[in-house]
Amino acid sequence: MSVEAVALTNEDAARRRIGATAALAALVVLLMLISLGIGPVRLSPLAVAQALFGGGSEVAQVIVREIRLPRTLLALAIGAILGLSGASLQGLLRNPLASPSLFGAPQSAAFGAVLVIAIGLADVRSYALPVAAIIAAFASVFVLLSIAGRNAGLLILILSGLAISSFAGAATALVMNLSSNPFVVLEIAFWLLGSLEDRSFQHVMLAFPFIIAGAVMLFSQRHAFRALSLGEETAQSLGVDVGRLRLFVISGVALGVGGAVAVTGTIGFIGLVAPHLMRPVIGHDPGRLLVPSALAGSALLLAADIAVRIIPSTSDIKVGVLTSIIGVPFFLYLIMRERRALGGGVA
Repeated sequence: MSVEAVALTNEDAARRRIGATAALAALVVLLMLISLGIGPVRLSPLAVAQALFGGGSEVAQVIVREIRLPRTLLALAIGAILGLSGASLQGLLRNPLASPSLFGAPQSAAFGAVLVIAIGLADVRSYALPVAAIIAAFASVFVLLSIAGRNAGLLILILSGLAISSFAGAATALVMNLSSNPFVVLEIAFWLLGSLEDRSFQHVMLAFPFIIAGAVMLFSQRHAFRALSLGEETAQSLGVDVGRLRLFVISGVALGVGGAVAVTGTIGFIGLVAPHLMRPVIGHDPGRLLVPSALAGSALLLAADIAVRIIPSTSDIKVGVLTSIIGVPFFLYLIMRERRALGGGVA
């Protein structure tokens, strides 16, 4: 292939990436308008846009800006950080099955948060909650990478993540089992299901600093991910400090996931699904996959949160339950697709 042909191919790929990212951003804006309009009082996207900028009736402004906006902002930010965390972990480990939920980070963060609630150190609106969740998430990812090692195979990563996730789940169950207050246990049980319902700007202020800090840390490593895709030795020869990169990613994932879990409970599989949806469109460059994965994560969580509000049911469906119901079959599909990497164990 000639140099001119390669240049044209690269330009086409760049145009496709920009077009896909712009379309995804437009989809996220549309889903935000729909999310702000869905509820006991239905509002059109036009009425929502007017209320956001001070137009329309006073009732519509109160509904949109004070009641529904915090929920929509949390869905936007939490979906983004989960998608970004999944793409970052997949870039770090060069493994398409890497994601926070498969590595037990959200489950561990939930354990940290549940522990401080159960022993009375903090309530659900305290800054101690995300701090405890972040510490637990950081410990889980650090332990997993320590157990699995630098060049861990797919099977080792999945088994290590399963073990950490199971341990965190058992520890959470033990904390609830030993709690003497049944009302606290009931509150924790519903919180663990993962929900954006009845969230306020206090929750937004609680989670956003940690989510933004985690997102900045992960996005700042985009060039290192690209070098690492060529192999660890090549990345080091290009000036990438792999140990520092690993610490940055662990800290960024812990900050983002811990802050998210502290206000919504466990919402799984967004981090696994979002990068896979974007890879056929954007390509396999892990550095260029970060922003589209974050946008895809936001779109997925906004769509799931809209779905739980319009699906007919006798009681409220939690968004964490819906993402798990959709995410588990997707994960099984990926396992089947990667069965050669698992040694042909899946028949």
